[in-house]
Amino acid sequence: MEPEDFSLEYVDARGELRKGPLGVMWPTRFEAAGQVRAFPSYPGQRNFPGWYWAATSGGLVGFESWVELGHLMRLDSEPDVVAVASQPFRLSWRPGGQARRISHTPDYFVRRRDGTAVVLDVRPDDRIEPKDAVKFAATAAACAVVGWDFDRVGVLDPVLAANLRWLSGYRHPRVRREPVVAGLRAAFAHPRGLLAGARAVGDPIAVLPVLFHLLWCRGLAVDLEAGLLSAATTVRPASAVAREVSGGADASEAVVAG
Repeated sequence: MEPEDFSLEYVDARGELRKGPLGVMWPTRFEAAGQVRAFPSYPGQRNFPGWYWAATSGGLVGFESWVELGHLMRLDSEPDVVAVASQPFRLSWRPGGQARRISHTPDYFVRRRDGTAVVLDVRPDDRIEPKDAVKFAATAAACAVVGWDFDRVGVLDPVLAANLRWLSGYRHPRVRREPVVAGLRAAFAHPRGLLAGARAVGDPIAVLPVLFHLLWCRGLAVDLEAGLLSAATTVRPASAVAREVSGGADASEAVVAG
């Protein structure tokens, strides 16, 4: 499939609907676009929509389920992600030259620090119907022809999700205290237990929030999938590359809405 096989429409910063061929529209900064589709709300609704205040985009990003919220937190904590937009555009195409167009609205558009982009669909494995698989495949093909990555992700690892939810409460820049940051980096210059390292710097009540902030923004390293964070969790120094990237993102850390 070629770029001209696809049409794309999105909502610009002024709230106006724009539409055109994918090959023409793709340079748009979709990470700054408005939602092209509103979230439905009705009595008895089983999913849980809401808004998340994301540090990477500096504003609210929508989610339609706890599964989507988990991935939003994951994206917001990754140092190489600088912006995320929900329901960024509607893609449409005619399969096999048919008259009727098929359309699909991806869940997220993600901009990386190096300028590359990822289009993301969030759907648990057991909820993918054949028609969904067709739409995901067509969206992947559309992304490929304009140089975007595409990914369809399912339920986040529950341990990772729980740890991200905990750390997200400490990502606002007001938590960061530079003298404590310096002390923590010195204390964890070599791997050691989380609580032991915090106590080496000072009163854990004052030190732990700063430590959790550093773990969120990758100023220090921890395996978030190995187990739930605890006093004995091993904390390591971040790599030089990770520290350089996370240092540039610290000032934009934020809190989860709701």
